[in-house]
Amino acid sequence: MLRTKALILLTVFIDVIGVGIIIPILPFYVARFSSSPMLITSLFAVFALCSFFSAPVIGALSDRVGRRPMLIASIFSTAIGWFVFAGATNILFLFVGRIIDGIMAGNFPIAQSYLSDISRDDKERTANLGLIGAVFGVGFIIGPLLGGLLGQLGHTVPFWCVGALALFNGILALFTLPETHKGTAGRKISINPFVPIVRAIKDTQIRSNYAAWALFGLAIASYQAIFALYLKDVFHFDEFIGGVIYGLVGIIIVVNQGFAMKHIWLKHFKEPVLELGMLMVFAVGFLLLSANIFAVFCVAMLFTTFGQSVLRVVMTSQVVGFAGKEKRGEVLGIMASVTSLSMTVSPFFSGFLYEKSADLPFLVSAVYVLGAFAILYQKRKKLEKEILPEDVVMDSQI
Repeated sequence: MLRTKALILLTVFIDVIGVGIIIPILPFYVARFSSSPMLITSLFAVFALCSFFSAPVIGALSDRVGRRPMLIASIFSTAIGWFVFAGATNILFLFVGRIIDGIMAGNFPIAQSYLSDISRDDKERTANLGLIGAVFGVGFIIGPLLGGLLGQLGHTVPFWCVGALALFNGILALFTLPETHKGTAGRKISINPFVPIVRAIKDTQIRSNYAAWALFGLAIASYQAIFALYLKDVFHFDEFIGGVIYGLVGIIIVVNQGFAMKHIWLKHFKEPVLELGMLMVFAVGFLLLSANIFAVFCVAMLFTTFGQSVLRVVMTSQVVGFAGKEKRGEVLGIMASVTSLSMTVSPFFSGFLYEKSADLPFLVSAVYVLGAFAILYQKRKKLEKEILPEDVVMDSQI
């Protein structure tokens, strides 16, 4: 079990390093083909769009045929995508590389399914998902640094390096990774990515969780899209200071999800209470960011970083808990798809708002989060009414 967990976390780590490496080096690499900023944003968008279409299907297939074959296929797809991207001789092959990676982008949701499969109870499941978040934080610290260092050897070197790491990871998984879910016979899997999404909309038990996750994703994507511009325009920070801030955020995420999640948050709070409480913390953080005052900014960063790092784990764990083992891969794929759609759509609106005023994207993000809070609060009240006798519920409201 420990070996399986370590290999799954390695998969996530390599994925995140690949994303992080892009941050410092992509503009320089793409400049050999075009100086258009739209080309860079389009490369991000095409990957997110492909992930949106593929994630629910990959997740559902992992429920049907097993985790192992789908994860191995996804890892090798990542390696091939990076190799095509690194060896591109024109703009077309840049997009082909990102499409190949995105069309099988199931590493993250399948990894979550794997760790959920090997968990003995709800708390261990949430703690395991927290480990993924901690690895994400470490990878996001190392990735940009590695990209900057390898980029000194040549602008293609970081991408060849990530492709090689993914290839090694795929070979390792092929020979050592066990299966934790044998597959479930039953309904056919459609290649139409909207089928599981429509099914999710009809799923009255989890529908509100999906809606809250969508609003959470919109808030995150909106915030991330303009954050570097905000640091530059409002506080006049250069790239180095911005990198330090990103690094500190990564460290907080690692400590919070790797240690505090199990030993503080889950020890003293139940998941539904923690979910609602952190949504309020997250919303307050966005409101403080809109003040454009450095001392307030420092407090706001603590609020938003703690809020989002806990919420990513707890909101995911809640959906997995409601779904059950048979639909675990499918629902995690749907959540990944919703995240990809947010990453495709929200930045454009955020940029429009930023041109009007630097604080508007943060205020709108706060509205998104408060909307998520309202949805989950109403669900919790409904569940209490279904579980508790009517007279107990009435007494608790007095």
